[in-house]
Amino acid sequence: MASVKNMSSGGNKKKSGFLARQKKRNSDSECSGDTITEQELKEMDVIKPEHVLKLATSTENYLCPLSANVYGIDFTRFKIRNLDTGSVLFEIMKPDSVEEMDPQALEDMDENASRFVRYQFTPQFLKLKTVGATVEFVIGDEPVKNFRMIERHYFRNQLLKSFDFDFGFCIPNSKNSCEHMYEFPTLSEDMMKEMVNSPYETKSDSFYFADGRLVMHNKAEYAYNGVQ
Repeated sequence: MASVKNMSSGGNKKKSGFLARQKKRNSDSECSGDTITEQELKEMDVIKPEHVLKLATSTENYLCPLSANVYGIDFTRFKIRNLDTGSVLFEIMKPDSVEEMDPQALEDMDENASRFVRYQFTPQFLKLKTVGATVEFVIGDEPVKNFRMIERHYFRNQLLKSFDFDFGFCIPNSKNSCEHMYEFPTLSEDMMKEMVNSPYETKSDSFYFADGRLVMHNKAEYAYNGVQ
């Protein structure tokens, strides 16, 4: 499991690349039509972006195995900051090696631990309008064409927001960094109260595509009852 720590830039890398701040992709034209179920998706040979955009609820299981990531894409750092104040709200990084991990954590970790995370924020997080999410990731020996992420957030299976970002082309053996801008939906006071009182009933699916094919699927759950 990844560990939370303070980080500084540096380190030796074979190659280095940088992706500028990404803007939300307009995917409205792709999500028109009927909804689709998780079971229908699991029966498909190839899952495309237009398919997951028709999901009406969060998924119970992963829509692709870890082996689908044939490009060796590995996320190594994730940071969320308030774009209005610049303050860091959450920061996590992957250890450089398994030797840095707690032995008990290694023993308890299953094969999906690397693609599931639980976040805990304060109730004030729900009142934010825009946050920046910086991700760093490395690529294996093969180039990644049209790398794209679709992230869908739900509360009790009600869709709150769907985000859609293009990473573009990623060169082999590169380390990449970009910041996504998340514009949050305006929530009613009643909705925010429900979400605060219902920890981890807010969920998200993050789908990653390479050249139009699903290659990674990560899941997250959120609680908003933390103490400042």
